[in-house]
Amino acid sequence: MPRRLLLISTSTVFGTQYLEHALPELRDFLGGTRRVLFIPYALKQRDAYAAKARAAFESIGYALDSIHEAASPRAAVEGAEAIFCGGGNTFRLLATLQGLELMTRIQRRAVQGMPYSGASAGANLACPTLKTTNDMPIVQPPSFEALGLVSFQINPHYVDPDPESRHMGETRETRIKEFHEENDAPVVGLREGAMLRIEGDRVLLKGLAGARIFRRGEEPVEAQPGAFLEGLVGS
Repeated sequence: MPRRLLLISTSTVFGTQYLEHALPELRDFLGGTRRVLFIPYALKQRDAYAAKARAAFESIGYALDSIHEAASPRAAVEGAEAIFCGGGNTFRLLATLQGLELMTRIQRRAVQGMPYSGASAGANLACPTLKTTNDMPIVQPPSFEALGLVSFQINPHYVDPDPESRHMGETRETRIKEFHEENDAPVVGLREGAMLRIEGDRVLLKGLAGARIFRRGEEPVEAQPGAFLEGLVGS
């Protein structure tokens, strides 16, 4: 079965409720799935996080089980119909999953065709590494290697440089160019409200906003919702 991924830049767009902007796409993506396994490890308050996610998924007709409530997290992954990984701190998320020895299991299930979706840190997790996250390293994972479900990197919450700003620190574009001083993988800067729908080898940009594509040694390229990106970033 082909890969089926939905990678969302953010859980909440300004002026909306949690996942509100992504719920129609999630419903279409999940189709006849009955239950979704939620991964809340990017936040500390997992019970509250699971309750928020459960309300959102139930509003579109899906039951939600949180992996932190499972007697066996490994068995929960093996039996999951679909996974949604919530946002938060990517370092904490990755360290927890690596510590529980869940990375290889999630990767294998997703490669086999189990629908995987994630927002923010959950989108970063699908990449080869977490090197293009925006988060502080509040914990140290054993490795920066992530799931590698796609061959490119994602920078969620991508913000364009503001020519009127007096801030003298690095912009997102500067930081991504620094990444490319040391790494080859393309980077998709996903603006707020943007998401990537991946079916097999097709990478479709969807959502409320566009993306900025960065490739080593080249000028960035703009992409708008409806564009297929596999020719720019691989798959």
